[in-house]
Amino acid sequence: MKRATIIVMDSLGIGELPDAENYGDKGANTFGHIAENVPGLAIPNLARLGFGNIAGAAGGKFAVDAPEGAFGKMSEVSKGKDTITGHWEISGLETKTPFKTYPEGFPKEFIKAYEEAIGVEVLGNCTASGTEIIERLGAEHEATGKPIVYTSADSVFQIAANTAVIPLERLYEICEIARKMLVGDWACGRVIARPYIIDENGHRKRTSDRKDYAVDPSGKTTLDNVKYGGKITYTVGKISNIFNNNGVSISVHTDNNMDGVDKTLAALETDFEGFIFTNLVDFDSEYGHRRNPVGYGKAIMEFDARIPEIIAKMKDEDILFICADHGNDPVHTGWDHTREYVPLVVYGKNVKPGTDLGVRKTFADVGATICDYLGVAPTAIGTSFLKDILR
Repeated sequence: MKRATIIVMDSLGIGELPDAENYGDKGANTFGHIAENVPGLAIPNLARLGFGNIAGAAGGKFAVDAPEGAFGKMSEVSKGKDTITGHWEISGLETKTPFKTYPEGFPKEFIKAYEEAIGVEVLGNCTASGTEIIERLGAEHEATGKPIVYTSADSVFQIAANTAVIPLERLYEICEIARKMLVGDWACGRVIARPYIIDENGHRKRTSDRKDYAVDPSGKTTLDNVKYGGKITYTVGKISNIFNNNGVSISVHTDNNMDGVDKTLAALETDFEGFIFTNLVDFDSEYGHRRNPVGYGKAIMEFDARIPEIIAKMKDEDILFICADHGNDPVHTGWDHTREYVPLVVYGKNVKPGTDLGVRKTFADVGATICDYLGVAPTAIGTSFLKDILR
């Protein structure tokens, strides 16, 4: 009974891609800069699997003599550096035309039409950090009931609201309205609900009830191929949102990284043949975007400490893939994603230890390998490295 599990350490890039300068990301190195800025950073479990042996990963600081897994790094062939582009490519799709972005805010004619559709004016309509904008516009939103709209360097239409002012279900409803409208000339990759509360100390705090509304994938993905190959696809975290539920058999929500690990462990305890796909979003949303290298480093160490639990739950024919979807260098300028190589670590009882997979030409090699292992239809792009890793 074969299973493959991908755990995406959301935004953990390991150095600029050759075209990074075209994206304003020259010099970006998410993991390298975390290692430089977090004294005492320790990743013993990732290191023993081979993470530190990946070419260029923190200058070899975490390399070991005898890695227990296979390791390498991956280039992105798609145009972009966002969540959808990265995850879709991992799953076998190349995005040749970048998703449309709105660095000056969304067009006035769209905002007017949207306000008419939801029956209330909006605030913001600018590029901003999510934590910064709720501090800047939160009081006005709470006084007027007007939702806060903002975007970033990604193709996103984000709506922030205090759930005591706009209840969660209503926030989801106005996000669904935006999703239906953001097509054609107003195309946008994702609409994201960003609920927040005011905690007992009077601070505005975003909740775990975030919800993403994505467009349908541009073709068949690893999820589709596995599901329609008669096997189970089990998604943990925001994966189902990213793929707009296409190819998903089972989906579970997560509150944070550690909850994501807990629910991945629960999936591994379940008997089925197929594919577990987990996203651990806190690396990106809580630390990368907030330019917090120390917090990011602590989050990496928290995940590292859970790896023995994950391995203990793996059955003999399970294969674990750990990777990322883009970078988000916490010492880079701005607060957006960065165009970087991403790490790849592969582990299982049937995986040859110490296998150097080199530099993969596309993230899609992961999806291609999983389809190959599970005996389902191949992905549109990507080259399986299954023969290189199996004992």
